[in-house]
Amino acid sequence: MARFQRLQIRFQRQPPGTAITRSGLIAGGLLALAAAWWIVGREPLLGGAAAGASATLLLIGGHRANHGAGGPTDRMLDDLLDRAWDGAVLGAIAWTERSGSASIAIAALAALCLSFLSSYVRARGASLAYSVEESHITRGVRYALAVAGLVFGWLRWTLWVAAVLSALAAFVRTTQVAREERA
Repeated sequence: MARFQRLQIRFQRQPPGTAITRSGLIAGGLLALAAAWWIVGREPLLGGAAAGASATLLLIGGHRANHGAGGPTDRMLDDLLDRAWDGAVLGAIAWTERSGSASIAIAALAALCLSFLSSYVRARGASLAYSVEESHITRGVRYALAVAGLVFGWLRWTLWVAAVLSALAAFVRTTQVAREERA
């Protein structure tokens, strides 16, 4: 009997719409990989289109996951795939532009690193029980800037704006933690 108690499986009821949320998030992640493939293959329009479709699915899936149509697994998947989007799309831009335009490659790496830093500050603050706000608006603007840069050929300035936006997000989140610590 004790053996069966250790092997107990817990079944939890998932919120309604979880399958749709999860499917959208996974499709968004796969499209981010397709975008990276086309960006590295020097097809920025196709890469931009795939990155835009990916961003749309990830934003919708993330909103659903964080507002009742998903469980903790879906919220974790949302955060994971946001990082994957940055790594795939911004990493592919940096790789492609490394020999062509050093300033674009550096801007892509800066946007990538600062985006990861901003996410780390939010996750670390939340793990230490601080209430750190997260906005899908910041994520959406970062996605839109990278996609517009790919589609219209404005990578140099759009990626620097995305980097500054991510740095501001990290700063705001850090000040939220510091203000809460003083209170």
